[in-house]
Amino acid sequence: MDIQLNHKTLGIILLALSIILIATLSFAKINTDRQSAVLCEKFSETDDMASCPVHKNSISWLFVLAFGIAFLILGAGTYLIFMPTEKPPIVIEETKKEFKHVDIAKLDEDEKKVYEIIKAKGGSAYQSDLVTETSFTKVKVTRILDKLEMMGILERRRRGMTNIIVLK
Repeated sequence: MDIQLNHKTLGIILLALSIILIATLSFAKINTDRQSAVLCEKFSETDDMASCPVHKNSISWLFVLAFGIAFLILGAGTYLIFMPTEKPPIVIEETKKEFKHVDIAKLDEDEKKVYEIIKAKGGSAYQSDLVTETSFTKVKVTRILDKLEMMGILERRRRGMTNIIVLK
């Protein structure tokens, strides 16, 4: 039997444990209160609670602490049950590894550099990343990309405030 312990399963376990704990504590508290009342009636001669030996013990604080812990476990279990599940990461399959054959000898050094960076990144890169990686100015990168696009080597696609460059 293979049980996966994800957050919902753990939440259900904690919820069940806390309910059992709260029920057990409730019965113990009721029983202790009954015993205390009987002892208080039998052994206390006065109506003063301060002189009653039953009212001098610290069992009430222990019950408060135990109930507090039980309710914390209940809250944690409830949170884990209703916590949103993690969405699996989106996997984009690389469908195109083969790029258009390019005669690199026809490219100048700067064009080769830009082409090799894009190819090394799997065939696509943001134009802003090319500016950063080549340390060329924006204008120079734009002119190089214009030439490579006119040669049919790549294409630019608008993505928000930048372009994504894709090899053909």
